[in-house]
Amino acid sequence: MKKRILLVGGRSKAKSLSQSLLGRGFEVTVVNRTYEDCLTLAENKSLHVIHGDGTKPHILDEADASHCHISIALSSVDEDNLLVCQLCKKKFGIRKTVALVSDPKKRDFFYKMGVDSVVCAISAVTSVIEQQTFVEDMANIVPIGNGKVHIAQVPISESSPVAGKKLWETNLPKEVIVGCILRGDTAIIPRGDSRLHVGDMLVVISGSGQEMEAIRMLTGGSL
Repeated sequence: MKKRILLVGGRSKAKSLSQSLLGRGFEVTVVNRTYEDCLTLAENKSLHVIHGDGTKPHILDEADASHCHISIALSSVDEDNLLVCQLCKKKFGIRKTVALVSDPKKRDFFYKMGVDSVVCAISAVTSVIEQQTFVEDMANIVPIGNGKVHIAQVPISESSPVAGKKLWETNLPKEVIVGCILRGDTAIIPRGDSRLHVGDMLVVISGSGQEMEAIRMLTGGSL
């Protein structure tokens, strides 16, 4: 069965991201409150488009949110994105939620409020959202060197099997290294005895073909 992903808001971001997700075999539903944007999105016949305010439960119900595996809130309004994620998780039982934020100071608050992955809109990650996809465990993957090397951002959530472990205990593949641990506003260059905390974002560098296995091991998710 195809994994189902719900995108709420976002305009051009939703269009780019939905195209990437569809190309990877996901089933995608987009909710947008602007009718003209919905018409543009609906030009892709493989995309399910719902016109309405994604912060309203009846609109999320119309989008069949309860049968989605991931929700991604892409609105330019941080408070709307938080509300969408909370509704999706608490009312519709979506297991993993992602929120875009414009203010990096809000990231910790969003995590405390139960959002699984928070992406700052003013960071370099924004361009990744527009061009890449979130796989089931919400990792951003960027190929470099003609695709021979991949850099991935992998969040550590409460359900991650490596949360609380030291880096050397993760048993990652030989061609995979953790180049940096982003913890709040701090960037940590890790050592073997560095302990991984819930809320950490790992910058993982891998040889081609190893990135998905590394993501599975770090998040416990399946693609």
